[in-house]
Amino acid sequence: MVDMLNPLVVNFGGGLVLNKSQFEMEPGEAMELRNFEPDIGGGYRRISGFSKFNTNAVTSGSTTGAILMTAIYKDQVIAARGTEVFKVPTSNGSVTQIDSSRTSAGRYDFDTYNMDGTDKIIWADGANNASSYNNSSVTDISGTGAPANPKYVKIFKNHAFYAGMSATPQKVIFSAPYAEGDFSAANGAGSISVTGTITGLKVFREQLYIFCDNAIFRLVGNSLADFQMQPVTTNVGCIAPQSIQEVGGDIIFLAADGLRTIAGTEKIGDVELGVISRPIQRRFTELNYNDVASTITSVVIKAKTQYRVFFSNQAAEADATGVIAVFKGDRWEYSDIKGIKPNCADSGYISDVEHVVHGGYDGYVYKQESGNTFTNASDQSLSMEARFKSAHLTMGDPGIRKRLHRIILNYRPEGSLTTNLGLEYDFGSSDVLNPNSIPFTEIADLALYGSATYGTSQYGGAEFILVRQPITGSGFAVAVQFTEKQNETSTPYSLRGFSLEFAAAGRR
Repeated sequence: MVDMLNPLVVNFGGGLVLNKSQFEMEPGEAMELRNFEPDIGGGYRRISGFSKFNTNAVTSGSTTGAILMTAIYKDQVIAARGTEVFKVPTSNGSVTQIDSSRTSAGRYDFDTYNMDGTDKIIWADGANNASSYNNSSVTDISGTGAPANPKYVKIFKNHAFYAGMSATPQKVIFSAPYAEGDFSAANGAGSISVTGTITGLKVFREQLYIFCDNAIFRLVGNSLADFQMQPVTTNVGCIAPQSIQEVGGDIIFLAADGLRTIAGTEKIGDVELGVISRPIQRRFTELNYNDVASTITSVVIKAKTQYRVFFSNQAAEADATGVIAVFKGDRWEYSDIKGIKPNCADSGYISDVEHVVHGGYDGYVYKQESGNTFTNASDQSLSMEARFKSAHLTMGDPGIRKRLHRIILNYRPEGSLTTNLGLEYDFGSSDVLNPNSIPFTEIADLALYGSATYGTSQYGGAEFILVRQPITGSGFAVAVQFTEKQNETSTPYSLRGFSLEFAAAGRR
């Protein structure tokens, strides 16, 4: 007798979910999602690699240590290391020292701006005077009234705002308009104090947000004459300055209770706050903030409405972790990162193309979204471990055993790939024998839409195609897995969903 086959269609979406039981998870959600990114177009995409932004290290003489700043400015990267600041052009161009007069510092804060017709960048590091650069010369921000060694700097309403001075951790000092180094009150400079130690500044929607360790404020107005400080919350603060980013029309930052946003919609002069990381809250409760807060960094990929936050914590590069968050209009979806270890990061446009760069602990600037591997300082391709595991699927009835016959996978290749297709029956029970995983190189039965010929064509060139693969085994529930260790020739690919064909084989 021929088994009556039933289809179960699963469309991938929802991202990594760690706060639900097996029976609460939606079919498209993932129990494991590592080095995949939720795609704004649907499904999950294996991330691209990273490579050197410039083949030359950021160094002059005996300069050592981690990169302390990577800032995209005028089609190049401004990078700090040790006591020096450099210009780093693309490709193999020479790295040029632009400032060597600094004392050893921690990571830098910076902003790019144009107040007088000249594009400039300004930076601060908590150990030196702030400095501005116009692509020709560096100007020290010093003199009467200048902030002493600020940690944070942002340009707002054509004033330069400085904060994080060790002697006055609750104070914000701002310059006169159109003059980042003029602190004369008669010319429009001044200062404002808040409650709590300031941990970061961010300009958003014509307002300056001032983050503290246990509170958030915002500055509204245009000048000394009408600046007003308004409390946003006195219950929540930011614990990691380099976690603060704008993405999806909102500000995202790391608080003691996880990732939070300041909602873009204001209501009667207030700002709504909310934790958005509940689906993966475990990733944040596992962190020892005392150990990792000072090494946490983040970056935004605007084209993907994607936020990446990295938990370096001096771990071996291969073990460094992080989280990808993608805003999809009405929800956030998440995945894990493993194997990328930035000390600082930035994104922006070089020659009208969005670039994502980070500074390594090895003295090189790297470019993310580049290549198919994680390439280190020695030009070795590090292992990119990628893993997807679906929810355990019961096909609507966990009491009936199912015999699986075939999986039809909807995916889009971007070249050759080495992933393996696997099945896990009955929630990973040790009493169940799972079939061996199937390398994709052994799956040749490509089924395409329309009149395409199996195994010979691709639908629309780089569009999604169907793979039909016989499978074996039976159980009351099954999870579908894709696992890989990347090699030098592997390329990203996207998973849109799959259909399982199964037959009922009796009730438990």
